[in-house]
Amino acid sequence: MGSPVQSLETQATTPAAPALAEAAIRPESPAATATEAKRPATPFHYYPFWSPRFWHGMTLGPWLRLLRRNGLLSVHPLRYPLLIAVTFFSSLNGVLRFVQRITHGKRLAQTSLPTAPLFIVGHWRSGTTYLHELMVQDRRFASPTSLQCFLPHHWLLTGWLFNRFGSFLLPKKRPMDNVETGWDRPQEDEFALLSMGAPSPYERMAFPNHPPRHMDYLTMEGLTEHELEHWSNKLKEFLVTIAYKNPGKQIILKSPPHTGRVKLLAKLFPEARFVHISRNPYSVFASTRRLWQSLDEVQGLQLPRHETLDDYVFESFDRMYGAFERAREELPDDRICDVKYEDLTRDPLGQLNAIYQHLNLGDFSETREQVAAFTSKQRDYRTNQHSLDEATRKTIYQRWSGYFRRYGYDA
Repeated sequence: MGSPVQSLETQATTPAAPALAEAAIRPESPAATATEAKRPATPFHYYPFWSPRFWHGMTLGPWLRLLRRNGLLSVHPLRYPLLIAVTFFSSLNGVLRFVQRITHGKRLAQTSLPTAPLFIVGHWRSGTTYLHELMVQDRRFASPTSLQCFLPHHWLLTGWLFNRFGSFLLPKKRPMDNVETGWDRPQEDEFALLSMGAPSPYERMAFPNHPPRHMDYLTMEGLTEHELEHWSNKLKEFLVTIAYKNPGKQIILKSPPHTGRVKLLAKLFPEARFVHISRNPYSVFASTRRLWQSLDEVQGLQLPRHETLDDYVFESFDRMYGAFERAREELPDDRICDVKYEDLTRDPLGQLNAIYQHLNLGDFSETREQVAAFTSKQRDYRTNQHSLDEATRKTIYQRWSGYFRRYGYDA
């Protein structure tokens, strides 16, 4: 993973847990120092100040709208340099987008939208990244890279510069785990949608002390036709650029928020197929908590307090999986399959072979050697170790008991 007008816009909060809805929105001041924020016991990996944040890929319009919705007074003074930098680069991105449209617009307009993408879905920290990296070893597939997702407006124009000279901009590892970074590594398309101005729950990371916005976009339920069309068009626009660069290849997309969007995605892409990955819920909760702590820390325009973080984790999970379980009942069996993270790490080649057979993805033996080579390089990878108190474990089981039962996990 990577990268104004002052006003407070009145906006109804989305339905959420009471603790989320009651989270205070108040100006950030020097008094709200880092001592206020709850820090995890295990430190995050170093994330340099010069490394891009998710917002650096935006154009000026979406960036100003994000600031307007949350208010400039909510930005902590320690984050003013980030505020200024993103404002500058968002203006530059608009210019580069215009140039790319001139240089590539005609050919992009002639590129067909992929009709049969493969979606990897599952909750954050359930193993989606590992499954994604395994599957893109198959050269018959193509997937968005970090470069393309963080610079969606002009990567066709400027990508070579970042690939050749920009490796120093990225940290060696992601802040929350031991996964290595790189401009050419497969990445979540959600970051591209965010930068392109599509409403995304990831906006919460910019202002982590505010009630989360765009929660309805975790499920795409309760949205107007205009809102659905706007979001869908952004996704299609981005996918066309990926297809343009990878003619004849099947596109693989991985984004945890897509888990609750399966119904809409199946409608947009009638030939799409889905791989769902599950993981022990206790590990998912603890690791997701750390995920948001780390990303709020390095991406936020505020110093995060995380007063309602656990509520947010529960709320997001409930929304996503409520929508996912309803949607999967409408899908033919040959369009969706399940894999457990524990099985995938134990026998990656066997599990991938089963996925290929179930979804009719072709002959796995043709890519088996490439996947085996990748897994051999991952043998020294170590996952983070987490601990949960008994009260939290009890709450997790009470809230997610259906997930425990459906995917075969013990309490």
